[in-house]
Amino acid sequence: MNAAYYRIGVIVRPHGVHGALKLDPLTDDSKRFRGLTEAFLEMHGDMRPVQLCVTSVAPDAVILSIAGIETPEQANALRGAYVCVDRAHAVKLPEFTYFVTDLIGCETFDTDGNAYGTLTNVFETGANDVYEIEHGKLLVPALKKVLSSVDTENGRIVFDAEGLKEVGLFAD
Repeated sequence: MNAAYYRIGVIVRPHGVHGALKLDPLTDDSKRFRGLTEAFLEMHGDMRPVQLCVTSVAPDAVILSIAGIETPEQANALRGAYVCVDRAHAVKLPEFTYFVTDLIGCETFDTDGNAYGTLTNVFETGANDVYEIEHGKLLVPALKKVLSSVDTENGRIVFDAEGLKEVGLFAD
């Protein structure tokens, strides 16, 4: 809940002979990389600030350089590392839209007061996200008619009891 950093891409391989990197975006809008000059590199549990130069942005790939990385060998050593931004530099989300990392760990309830457990995963299906509660105990589509309230600051999601009965998939 309320992560300090957001992963926005993962480094997949070197690109070229001057230490550039190919990054797979982990964000809905890869255009968010345009103009990005400062970020954090997460590797082996460590987070360090880096200076970036983004040279190419496509929906499925971003080409960038990191200051101090000048050879393919140095770039290859970063394979699998995450490029992150801190909360202050995260994109502003539209109303009723949340960062997945802020949803995971939220306690879930319905409007009748029933507790269902912790949200453990969010599946992005294309049509709408699906919230997984307690590792499959309950699956709930993230629909406005089902979500009564989402309070990521306090780690609490409340489902409409009637809507949940209609579309929730219970394991039992």
